[in-house]
Amino acid sequence: MDDRTSRPGAPTISQVAEAAGVSRATVSRAFTRPDMLGADTVRRVMAIAKKIGYVPNHTARALSTGRYGNVALIVPDVANPFFPPLIRAAQVEAEKLDFCVFLGNSDENPEQEEKLVSRFSTQVEGFILASTRLSDERIRAARRPLVLINRDIAGIPRVLMDSGTGVAEAVDHLASLGHERIAYVSGPKNSWSNAQRRAAVQRRAKLHKLQVLIVPAQMASFETGYAAAPAILDYRATAAVAFDDLMAQGTLAGLAARGVAVPADFSIVGCDDVLGAMTYPPLSSVSNACAEAGRVAISLLMDTLKTRAVRDIRYVLGTKLVIRKTTGNAANPR
Repeated sequence: MDDRTSRPGAPTISQVAEAAGVSRATVSRAFTRPDMLGADTVRRVMAIAKKIGYVPNHTARALSTGRYGNVALIVPDVANPFFPPLIRAAQVEAEKLDFCVFLGNSDENPEQEEKLVSRFSTQVEGFILASTRLSDERIRAARRPLVLINRDIAGIPRVLMDSGTGVAEAVDHLASLGHERIAYVSGPKNSWSNAQRRAAVQRRAKLHKLQVLIVPAQMASFETGYAAAPAILDYRATAAVAFDDLMAQGTLAGLAARGVAVPADFSIVGCDDVLGAMTYPPLSSVSNACAEAGRVAISLLMDTLKTRAVRDIRYVLGTKLVIRKTTGNAANPR
């Protein structure tokens, strides 16, 4: 760690070392690797540093130790309501360990995500890639430790939301209400979560002998959900499962614009349960633990940074269907 701080005339690491009766290296370790020192030594160094107003120079520390005190979290769409709770939970968890979180938004574009990873690599110690759109090969070639959220690649620590379980419950629920023709309003084609949810819809629909229309979409947005309404009605479906709550909200609006009442004429279920209580009618949705995913991902990344060992950890969070007011008995197909 450098003997200078960012403020001219500010206390130096040498002054802390002299006052504490330890070496400069010990002071540096107290701030960067406290696990290498005794608890009493760390407390003494920190108390003296606080008393004289010493603040470490993080830039110099990074150059000398490779420790930046920063990690990066990259998401495909920061405006999607699914991600803010995850981002906030990750930031809170990182702050407990005196780490800052750099946030990147790839806008569903793998080239943009690649650029963010490349530029952040010189400033952070590790990455969390949430719903990454990068290829398996590019992820494995990362130069920094990383943790994945909702992407299942063996050998890389990952946090997965088992949305297939909750989506299966949703299809079972719709079948119990007498629906025979349903639609799945799909998410981005490169999304791991979308593949899991689509497969669950098709698997349970086959079990119940339901007919299924897959409505493709390039992005998960209100607009794509709204645009799906005509195809759904042309198919004479009486119910739909949407990739996420945002698309479900758009589909609700698209149906309303065509005079279709929910749930009297049509039933719909969203996923992620981040808008459920804010729509009208309140949206039935597959609830997941997005905030918990952020906390766990930071914990896994910090463990990797501390031990310098990459473990094949597959942490799975469960999901469940929350029934509200957008599902009801099947009406006659329109």
